[in-house]
Amino acid sequence: MQRILSFALRGIDALPVEIEADEVQSDGGATASGPDERSSTPGISVIGLPDASVRESTHRVRAALRNCDLPTPRGRCTINLAPADLRKEGPVYDLPIAIALLRMLGVIGERADPLLAKFGLAGELALDGALRPIRGATSFAAFARAQGLRGVIVPLENAPEAAAVEGLEVYGVGDLGEALGFVNGLYDLPREKPPTECPPPFGAALDFAEVRGQEAAKRALALAAAGGHNVLLIGPAGSGKTMMARALPAILPPLSPDEALEVTRIYSSVGAVPRGSGLIRERPFRAPHHTASSAAIVGGGSMPRPGEVSLAHHGVLFLDELPEYPRVALESLREPLEDGFVTIARAQGTLKFPARTMLVAAMNPSHAGGFAASLSERRAQEKYIGRLSGPLLDRIDLHVEVRAVPFSSLQSARAGASTADLRTKVLDARGRMEIRQGRDRPNARLGGRELDRSCVLEGPAQRLLEGAMRDLGLSARAYDRIRRVARTIADIDGCDRVNDAHVAEAIHYRVLDRMKGAQATSALGGALGSTAGGSVA
Repeated sequence: MQRILSFALRGIDALPVEIEADEVQSDGGATASGPDERSSTPGISVIGLPDASVRESTHRVRAALRNCDLPTPRGRCTINLAPADLRKEGPVYDLPIAIALLRMLGVIGERADPLLAKFGLAGELALDGALRPIRGATSFAAFARAQGLRGVIVPLENAPEAAAVEGLEVYGVGDLGEALGFVNGLYDLPREKPPTECPPPFGAALDFAEVRGQEAAKRALALAAAGGHNVLLIGPAGSGKTMMARALPAILPPLSPDEALEVTRIYSSVGAVPRGSGLIRERPFRAPHHTASSAAIVGGGSMPRPGEVSLAHHGVLFLDELPEYPRVALESLREPLEDGFVTIARAQGTLKFPARTMLVAAMNPSHAGGFAASLSERRAQEKYIGRLSGPLLDRIDLHVEVRAVPFSSLQSARAGASTADLRTKVLDARGRMEIRQGRDRPNARLGGRELDRSCVLEGPAQRLLEGAMRDLGLSARAYDRIRRVARTIADIDGCDRVNDAHVAEAIHYRVLDRMKGAQATSALGGALGSTAGGSVA
């Protein structure tokens, strides 16, 4: 009896599953199964806590074997998926079950045992023996490398994403016959090569130069990209908020190899890696509709899967019309934005999904779409703004007003800051951060002690922040966020030390923190009326 190694996907992690095949009895062709056995095909019982799709694999495997002119079990046999207390789901076990049956029937000889002991197998079988792609191939390969296996055998379309895990032999097979020939040593398969290192093209569909008259907002987005800060754009409809948000990924630094592998694992776990591609090298941009549920945003389900905040890991989560989202969905973002991961607890266990994303949100000042002009409109505006809770606003570093673009700016021949201009500034600022605090540590991730070292406030800067804390009633969380933003402003301006001008601009981006009622309404027209900060170009 030969054990074939495969995997079960839990979240984005792969867990080991061993497939065992044993012929219980042979009665010369007659097939039987007891009434108490959960068998979807007469003669074959699948045990080990399988779901319906796994139990149905016996139909697919039998048909594939028959259509490939291979023998099928004549007697009664048992397929065991170990460990027995781990729930198995999906068609990933079709290929290893077929190989286990062929080894049991002697079609695969003993000479193949050393190879089978060093390789993991996974794949869904079509009825004609062709292999279909599966979810989680990247996680499977990472698990196989961690277990010291020699390699994995996966469907041909999954081979590039599995080969993203270095130090592992990856072979893609197109059908059951190819897998059988390779296992029996009849012929060699080409080994899938790891993806070559090449930076993604910075060819965004939108260029910041196409956005006219919003130079202050462009500066704020450059600050957000440089420091990894969350940002909220507030302005009337048609002012360019969505355009700038969609242009933002092109000015972000490229993914590091480790970040690219993390993103690929997440997308592989939901089957969203483009077929035939390897590592995902572009930063994700996710823009769920405002009717999305909390489970869709942060993840969930009976068998939890990652939500939009995890699919935006190391990228941008764009929430347009922020107050229109269900309140429970917005409040469920508090912990992921603060901690960088999502924890989902279910009766069968707890899963953790990475969620280190940059939140970019946009909203109109009121339900009508513009700023309030009368008392009744102001009351309606207060109610609209009140849909956003203080704790959520606490986690957004930059509150940026985006005013309507005047006609003169639309007709101006002078182009503003372009994507190339902003990307240069962002990369220069990230370079300063890397020298000061290490790679992959933007200012938005600095803790209190790190801020004490890198953002020393003295004299006017310290007094300015102290007065803002007192007058605006800012929280301790907001205090640290102001310091982080001030440090980023200094970096993007090329300054080694943080001065009072940097702190003043950072405070300016926090005006919505604790303002309520009429004070919040007047702030939109007053305190947000003249955005601080210099030119981006």
